[in-house]
Amino acid sequence: MKIVVTGAAGFIGSNLVKGLNSRGIDNIIAVDDLTEGDKFSNLADLKIADYIDADDFYELFAEGAFGQVESVFHEGACSDTMELDGKYMMDNNYTLSCELFHACQDQGTRLLYASSAATYGGSDTFSESPEFEKPLNVYGYSKLLFDQRMRRELGAQFEKAATQVAGFRYFNVYGPREQHKGRMASVAFHQFKQFQAEGKVKLFGKYGGYGPGDQMRDFVFIDDVVAVKLWFLDHPEKSGIFNLGTGRAQPFNDVALAVVNTLRRQHSKGKLTLEEAAHGGLIDYIDFPAALVGKYQSYTQADLTALRAAGCQHAFADVQTGVTAYMNTLIKVTQPGP
Repeated sequence: MKIVVTGAAGFIGSNLVKGLNSRGIDNIIAVDDLTEGDKFSNLADLKIADYIDADDFYELFAEGAFGQVESVFHEGACSDTMELDGKYMMDNNYTLSCELFHACQDQGTRLLYASSAATYGGSDTFSESPEFEKPLNVYGYSKLLFDQRMRRELGAQFEKAATQVAGFRYFNVYGPREQHKGRMASVAFHQFKQFQAEGKVKLFGKYGGYGPGDQMRDFVFIDDVVAVKLWFLDHPEKSGIFNLGTGRAQPFNDVALAVVNTLRRQHSKGKLTLEEAAHGGLIDYIDFPAALVGKYQSYTQADLTALRAAGCQHAFADVQTGVTAYMNTLIKVTQPGP
């Protein structure tokens, strides 16, 4: 089985390669742009068959240069929700994806691609239906436009696809191998760094009708994302657009408390309540940034109806379980060697 992973050195892409390796699959063509060379570390401990620069891959793939490819996991994209260069965003996230889709259909290759919960934007309903899609930034629009293109070409349920085409609307994913993402890394990663440096974590104060740290998101652990994607690899008959979240909204306060308590445990300190952590100055609520006003989702919760209807019954970790596991991983990789 030959598989392509675009964005393979990125957060989700590298975890997918790891998940494939765990199944004994290593005939993997990794596609990425290593201009930011430190991303290599996400691939260094993994097994791949070849690496192709993203600037070269799409044209070569359309020409059939790689022979028969079973599936493409298309994770390559600009995921910076603060990026304002719309031309770059559309070229990178929409146009290349369209070209890849047609090449996959022509060659009988399955396409499992990354969409985003940013397609919902200002909506208060998170179900895979056009009336709920209200992106707040050009990133969300670029992802939505590709979803719309797929619906137009394949039908509302992708029933016209020659081979499997499945899009996944990621909610707030966190976990190992995201260290290169800078400001776009998860809040859990940033809070780990903050606590290590300052002995406290930071959260936004009140905004959007929510109290300090009470804005709620559907936080999904990377291991769960990989498990669902591999379930679809095992079920080539399943096509469509699917939310990939836990179906459970939790406040940012839950993330912060899990970070604080896990890192306190490292130093044999007891578990705190949210009130105790905030009162003790371990959670610092900061003013909501003016640059995000009107562009920020204060609440997200994936509707998993379509995912469950497809037959995927994967059980997702809650924030306390997932963030604790993530913090323990970060502790291990940051501890000095003997």
